[in-house]
Amino acid sequence: MNRVQTLGVLLPAVPLVAGLTGLLLAPSPRGRVGGGERARRTAIGLGVVGAVGSLLLAVALLVSLDGPTEYARTWIELGGLRVTLGVRLDGAAALVAVAVATVALAVQVYSVAYLRRGPDDDVEVDHRYPPYAAQISLFTGSMLLVVVASDLIPLLVGWEVMGICSYLLIAHDRRLPEAPAAAMKAFLVTRVGDVGFLLGIALLGVSAGSFRIADVLAHDHTTGTLTAACLLLLAGVAGKSAQFPLHTWLPDAMAGPTPISALIHAATMVAAGVYAVTRLYPLFEAAPVALAVLGVMGAVTLLLGAFAATAQDDLKRVLAWSTVSQIGYMTGALAVGSPSAALFHLLTHAAFKALLFLAAGAVIHAVGTTLMSGMGGLRRAMPVTFWCTLVGLGALAGVPPLSGFFSKEGVLAVAEEAARHGTGPAPTWVGWLVWLAGLVGVAVTAWYATRLLLRTFLGASRAPLAHPHDPPALMRWPILLLTVPAALLGLAGFDWAFARRLLHTPTASLPGTEHTLIHLGPELLLPVALLLVGAGLAGWRWQRDRAADPATALGPLRLVFASAFRLDAVQHALVVRPVVGLARLARTGDERVVDGAVEGSGRAARGLGGGLAALHRAALPRAAVAVLAGVLLIGLAATLIGGAG
Repeated sequence: MNRVQTLGVLLPAVPLVAGLTGLLLAPSPRGRVGGGERARRTAIGLGVVGAVGSLLLAVALLVSLDGPTEYARTWIELGGLRVTLGVRLDGAAALVAVAVATVALAVQVYSVAYLRRGPDDDVEVDHRYPPYAAQISLFTGSMLLVVVASDLIPLLVGWEVMGICSYLLIAHDRRLPEAPAAAMKAFLVTRVGDVGFLLGIALLGVSAGSFRIADVLAHDHTTGTLTAACLLLLAGVAGKSAQFPLHTWLPDAMAGPTPISALIHAATMVAAGVYAVTRLYPLFEAAPVALAVLGVMGAVTLLLGAFAATAQDDLKRVLAWSTVSQIGYMTGALAVGSPSAALFHLLTHAAFKALLFLAAGAVIHAVGTTLMSGMGGLRRAMPVTFWCTLVGLGALAGVPPLSGFFSKEGVLAVAEEAARHGTGPAPTWVGWLVWLAGLVGVAVTAWYATRLLLRTFLGASRAPLAHPHDPPALMRWPILLLTVPAALLGLAGFDWAFARRLLHTPTASLPGTEHTLIHLGPELLLPVALLLVGAGLAGWRWQRDRAADPATALGPLRLVFASAFRLDAVQHALVVRPVVGLARLARTGDERVVDGAVEGSGRAARGLGGGLAALHRAALPRAAVAVLAGVLLIGLAATLIGGAG
């Protein structure tokens, strides 16, 4: 194992060790501020040191890596199936690792101030800070394990640990009644997808005789096996990356602390599904049916998330639906044959979405509400937060030359190429579907991003009792530092060294489909025009009536969009109610039939025994008479029988 491979092994190990050590710390006792402060400081140190160590290792790996390399060692071999432990490293893995570690460090530092309540409060809000910080470290380590794993089984372990940590982190503040319910929903919905993911991995491993990714990719799978396995894997992708129809958990997960929203929705959990597909992309390339399903799933999710974001009043739910939509761009890029475009947008999205969530947390921290209807006029009171949010929303909408402009245009360019010239591995109609959905998404994203900016920072204040101000240093510096990549990371696409790292991912063998990350040409005019139309309509509506929400212009569609087309209610009616009804029926059958039979047998035996006991109970004279009568009858019977003989 050389130096680069050692860095790859240490990359997930450092935060995992920090997280496991942090779990040994006892939670601070509930009470006044100051209780358990030593455990809290130790937890902060472990969390920050683990995140800093991960970031340094990721940067060292990125600098040291000359080309793809792998280290794998056989761990278990049973029944002809081989499971290995090791790392599979390339430029894309190193870049994603840097993004994950950067966001994790920002969240660890930001949380120190965000989860601390002032000395005037009676109860310390972060009495459970030690397990919180440890769970963030475990979450980070498990995502990094997914990034560098050379075998599908360790990848699956990281995938599942990440799901468990997300459940715990979303439910961190148990005083909120919606937090445990949201955590349970996230856990159950993602578990549905994970069942398919597990079956897909099992099918590939059995077919190849090994779970090592290199062996799985090199094996000549039958068409049926490959298609079935890829479709099963997409179930897990839909769950983890919140894609239709398993997307409903993500907006509800906003009940968790805002730093956790940034962690889950930026570069970690929701990006895991996209990254897993890029890791196994040659298999999907050989299964056009799976790519067609992925394209439909991505296009539907892109539009669903964008339209749902237009009518939300909750600031965090706008950003959550935006995440759903932006992941749709990434899965669309994969469907048309461009994993590099998907990864490029994944990296820029990690920067600007983490920035937006942390900035939203600063606003909520200052105003005391998550509803935009209770905000407004914050530009002067929170200038730093305003300008950082402006950069983040510009990158989200794709304003040139911010990062999101270049990565989103890269997705649209490859989709247009696949639509017009049939260059992708999927059917041509998939290219048309992704391209048209992406163009509509540009206008709608610009509309809701502009609405969010206007409703939150401009106009008259709708929170007269609040005294907003920019956040303290520990919250402000992560926001400022994330503003840099949110603004400039897209320009890295012009750097051939950066592009070459992403282009080293497994790609389609079709000539000319993967040669650059930046696509400059006349085709940019249409997306830019749609961007101006979307932002202009929201601004025009705002200028007409600054007291009104621009979403009122949607008319009767507003309620439909606000409820996300009522798909959550449909899911509840078609899945939740039948399952709950079946569970109640099973419980009733168990209690009344199975338990009833057992308990009935016991009651019958006790009744029979009681009756026999009653027959045996008699007074002494009666008993003596009965015995004598019995003796006489037996004697008489014996005499008669003997005489007859």
